[in-house]
Amino acid sequence: MKAPFYNKLNSIVLIALGVWGYLDYTDVQSPTALIPVGFGFILFLCNNGLKKENKIISHIAVLLTLVILFALVGMRLPKSLDAGGLGLYRVLAMIVTSVLSMVAFIISFINARK
Repeated sequence: MKAPFYNKLNSIVLIALGVWGYLDYTDVQSPTALIPVGFGFILFLCNNGLKKENKIISHIAVLLTLVILFALVGMRLPKSLDAGGLGLYRVLAMIVTSVLSMVAFIISFINARK
């Protein structure tokens, strides 16, 4: 598994679905829906460092991915389960890509140790 590929995929999904979630609210647009967009943008900026196998940038990307994953699972998923609809699918897609990215990071760290 290539960590830069999955990081880029995760960042694009976080940005796209975060913007969609922000624009989807008809009554009030919640600025908290833009949190994944910010994380996605920073993760996207980390991609060149991941390609160059920069350890510091790799660890920053892992930390940010872990933080957004915990936020999505711990805070957003229960609310989305109650509400249902497209918001639930957006959250699940962001969780899936974040998990894939974490797995890719772990595999790349294991391979770097060898």
